[in-house]
Amino acid sequence: MTATAPSGARYGVTSMVAPLQRVLVRRPALAGDWEGAGWRVPDPAKLERQHAAFVELLDGLGAQVEIADALEGQVDSVYMHDPLILSGRGGIPLNMAKPARMKEPANAADALAAVDVPVIGTLEGDAYADGGDRFWLDDKTAAIGLGYRTNRKGAARIQELLEPEGIHVETYDMPHDQGAAYVLHLQSFLSAATESLYVVYEPLAPVRLLQDILQRGVEYIAIDHDSYLAMGCNILAVRPGVVVMVDGVPAVRRALEERGVEVHTYDGSDLSLKGDGGPTCLTAPLLRAAIS
Repeated sequence: MTATAPSGARYGVTSMVAPLQRVLVRRPALAGDWEGAGWRVPDPAKLERQHAAFVELLDGLGAQVEIADALEGQVDSVYMHDPLILSGRGGIPLNMAKPARMKEPANAADALAAVDVPVIGTLEGDAYADGGDRFWLDDKTAAIGLGYRTNRKGAARIQELLEPEGIHVETYDMPHDQGAAYVLHLQSFLSAATESLYVVYEPLAPVRLLQDILQRGVEYIAIDHDSYLAMGCNILAVRPGVVVMVDGVPAVRRALEERGVEVHTYDGSDLSLKGDGGPTCLTAPLLRAAIS
């Protein structure tokens, strides 16, 4: 179901595909411990230029883009999706297990305050979660991947915070893949183009998740390994049937367009591919809804 928000609404997200009205991004840090954070060292000028072009693309597609300042030395912080999640009531700054990212949730809380989005709660102690491990299956069901970035206590705290909205958290065990030091989020292998069409890299997807998706009547495009490595499974819906993805994954683009999806691409050679973060990772949706 695509959510509807009253005219004048400034925040609220319970969907992966409802029209992206307002979105938060963060300018990239241009220096830092790239290799320690798991990046292939980018060219700072390209990083800055590609991020500006990405923002321009989102703006041109109708989203109001809120831009937070760069965090000096925190190279992963450009991936604004991960330190927080939004619900219908406001934002939840998370608690990140990756040492290089532990400062980001507090900065995300400041960024939310700057754009007038209330904080409804936080994760603390040994309750860990990343935003990339949350996927809205519908406006009352949030899938959470349990792995090296999100643990059971983190998922339980998110359930506690979402409970007043009648939202159920359904957890799925993530594969080991390349280990604790490597970023693997639920959204690394799962994206939505419409409410009934997903893109999936099956080898990393939990079987029960695939079964649940199919039981919901959702069709998915199963992509190959090369397309997965090129970030073909990381797409951002700006509204149902209109998506943004990294340039250079022709097989996935063709498969989407054959199903009537309008595809927009950007150059992510340094911004996305060198840090393993596609368009969903770069964005924290603040308002996703058709305005009544």
